[in-house]
Amino acid sequence: MKLQRLIIATTNAGKVVEIRSALGTVPGWVLEPLPPGTPGIEETGSTFLENAVLKAAHYSKFTPELTLADDSGLCVAALGGRPGVHSARYADSVSARVQRVLTEMKSVPDPERDAVFYCAVVLARSGNIIWTVQEQVAGFIAHFPSGTEGFGYDPIFFLPERGRTMAELDTDARNRLSARGKALAELRKFLLTL
Repeated sequence: MKLQRLIIATTNAGKVVEIRSALGTVPGWVLEPLPPGTPGIEETGSTFLENAVLKAAHYSKFTPELTLADDSGLCVAALGGRPGVHSARYADSVSARVQRVLTEMKSVPDPERDAVFYCAVVLARSGNIIWTVQEQVAGFIAHFPSGTEGFGYDPIFFLPERGRTMAELDTDARNRLSARGKALAELRKFLLTL
């Protein structure tokens, strides 16, 4: 059986690992990173879906294979939805981004610390969008980071039904509960139909 290639359109090594882990083995498919030297694209969309569509359409022009792009981020109600689509650019490093959110939330009381992680996943081929999905998970912003798993804002994203942050969960639990994990579960179902 000839394997089909799915290109993961990101330069973020952590995201490649997470996507491979969440998708698991998909019969008939092999997941590969972007070819080295692929030109990037500026994320100018005003929503996660718009950014994922931009990336999928762009990167799929550089390979004949099916291309997967995603965009995700943290939206905090008390911050007017920030960091939102700027989640990855909210500060110069992961720790600085987490610290900025904590600083901005310092005086916000517990009942008003709700937040949502969003994720949009898009498939494209030769510049044409083939499939999209959007998922989300609701939680709260913790008062301090806790946990060492995951990446990004996971240490301050508290899941009340679990009584812990996303970064305190093991990989399997994060894959089941995270917005990206839910979106990739839908993607896996779709790939199995092709």
